Amino acid sequence: MKQKSWNINLEEMMEAGVHFGHQARKWNPKMASYIFTERKGIHILNLTQTARFLSEACDLVATASSKGKQFLIVGTKYQAADLVASASTKARCHYVNQKWLGGMLTNWSTIEKRLQTFKDLENKEKTGVFDQLPKKEAATLKRQLTQLQKYLNGIKYMTSLPDIVIIVDQQKEITAIQECITLGIPTICLVDTDCDPDLTDIPIPANDDARASIRWILNKLTLAISVGRYNSIKME
Repeated sequence: MKQKSWNINLEEMMEAGVHFGHQARKWNPKMASYIFTERKGIHILNLTQTARFLSEACDLVATASSKGKQFLIVGTKYQAADLVASASTKARCHYVNQKWLGGMLTNWSTIEKRLQTFKDLENKEKTGVFDQLPKKEAATLKRQLTQLQKYLNGIKYMTSLPDIVIIVDQQKEITAIQECITLGIPTICLVDTDCDPDLTDIPIPANDDARASIRWILNKLTLAISVGRYNSIKME
């Protein structure tokens, strides 16, 4: 699919603030080729580069989606949490938007057991089992269920390791990135001017702090995922 298929518009990116980087003194020199200029001590990203890498990422996820591949979107910073949940739900992707639990991928067998516990507790709550238990025991199980819902709700239906992981904030989600590197899982990551683009397979130079920027990038990626799924159904 060609770039125009994703309607990647430079004016829209500017309106969303995708081009604003961090303070110049906080930059990572590896981001030099993605920076257009410096303005009032702030680095400005080259949106032509952003469009190219975002288009490449959209092509990748659309193709992967058409083949039935599974995606995990990770963004736990407060600006991104609800955007990640919303975009992931619409595109039927798995997500983590509260806290990355160490070993979530590299210790998947343990996470699977916790997911089973989560589902068992949910079932007990729905069927009224909690109401039949002593109050203290019921309260303990309800607290456990609340915790599991908070951290695992976005991966409740993930039955195996994801094929591609999309990450909103490289700095905050470095543990997730390291687990993906260990397991050889491809990553797509928003990289601001303080990031290391070498740590991800497809870096998307973009403002990873502003909600409008995060929303705009996620909408393009999840649209591509949805298009890939739709095309797959049409071909059946």
